[in-house]
Amino acid sequence: MASSPARMFVVLFVVVDLVGAGVLMLPAAHADGDGLTAVEALFTATTSLAVCGLSVIGIGSQLTVFGEITVAVLIQVGGLGIMTAASVLGAVVIRRFGMRMQLGVQAENRSLRVGEVRGIVGRVVRASLLCEAVLALILVPRMWLGHGIGLGDALYSGLFHAISAFNNAGLSLYDQSMARFSGDALILMPIALATILGGLGFPVLLELSHHLPRPRGWTLHTKLTVTTTLLLFAGGMVAVTALEWSNPATLGPLSVSDKFVDGAFHGIMPRSGGFNTLDVGAMDQSTLLITVMLMFVGNGSAGTAGGIKVATLAVIFLVVWAEIRGHPSVHVYGYKLSRGVVRQSLSLLFLSMTVVVATTVALLVATEFQLDRVLFEVVSASGVVGLSTGITADLPAAAQSWLVVLMLAGRIGPITFASALALREHTRRYDLPESRPIIG
Repeated sequence: MASSPARMFVVLFVVVDLVGAGVLMLPAAHADGDGLTAVEALFTATTSLAVCGLSVIGIGSQLTVFGEITVAVLIQVGGLGIMTAASVLGAVVIRRFGMRMQLGVQAENRSLRVGEVRGIVGRVVRASLLCEAVLALILVPRMWLGHGIGLGDALYSGLFHAISAFNNAGLSLYDQSMARFSGDALILMPIALATILGGLGFPVLLELSHHLPRPRGWTLHTKLTVTTTLLLFAGGMVAVTALEWSNPATLGPLSVSDKFVDGAFHGIMPRSGGFNTLDVGAMDQSTLLITVMLMFVGNGSAGTAGGIKVATLAVIFLVVWAEIRGHPSVHVYGYKLSRGVVRQSLSLLFLSMTVVVATTVALLVATEFQLDRVLFEVVSASGVVGLSTGITADLPAAAQSWLVVLMLAGRIGPITFASALALREHTRRYDLPESRPIIG
């Protein structure tokens, strides 16, 4: 019974994913009227619902408006969270929240008490729609007046990209993603800010909305998330800009101001944003490695981002730092970290690394692509980021199907894994004699 919220989350996710794939297979969703193949439809539905961003088709060139709206709806549902979206629908239809549904939302959004669920659902929905609306209001006039896009198309494009950006989906109506807006800070920076806000996680976002001027009142989770996020964003932006500064295939030909704008944008996107203005496949190997590391970490918990999450990275760093200093326990911001949190963080890190390595080996055997391209694709899928070196559409159907599984695992795995560990934790009535192997 304890694991039922996590199990229900998985079942609902898969059901919605399959329904979305079925809709995308309809002739009405395809520009040529033929409909997508089963693999293409399932991949597109999964990358939308998992807010990943990898794509085997051109969203804007191969789908009709009906198909694009289907993708946008899947992104919105996936970004809000399956349980949250289902709760909203259930409340509208039957005017109440069932206890099982409340437990599911509690697990998905990391609320502390079941009694908080009703309020949290409302605040999550309001925060999401507000951020998306504000971003759309910024993008539409700039697309219309600054880039010659017709007003109707600008309205449609601005809303679609606002939904995609805040939910960290990285899917674009343009085949070259945001390349047409390269160097335009009035479009790229609001999109980057929206991905940051969506990726922080709803617990942090809701807390900041009430206690932003008073950092001393933040919870430990918010302090760790904000601090680690700022450090990773700053490091990513500086690293990408510096390493690609003279690359003739990426930042090299741009003006100094455009280099800073595009470099900063690409330093933020690996944290689960997924948009790009530059050819990722043409980036230097060092940049690709740093991008892989950032994609693996992701952003905040219980939000739209993937990866192992910044709080997990922070805990692991603090554990290592305490061990180096010879401290028997881990202390930060006036708190002592519980052993359960340390064990969960290390377990999540180990399992995530195992999945990435195993999948990379499998794809290397099944395809002819090099290690750097395959590893990049695997980490992007598992971290539901969406950046690609350009090999997604060229992978065989079997490899694309495996990436579908990986995207599902990347989106629902950390939630169900962390929830299962928390719910199954119990105290042993006895212990065994202590011993230790030789380390190092």
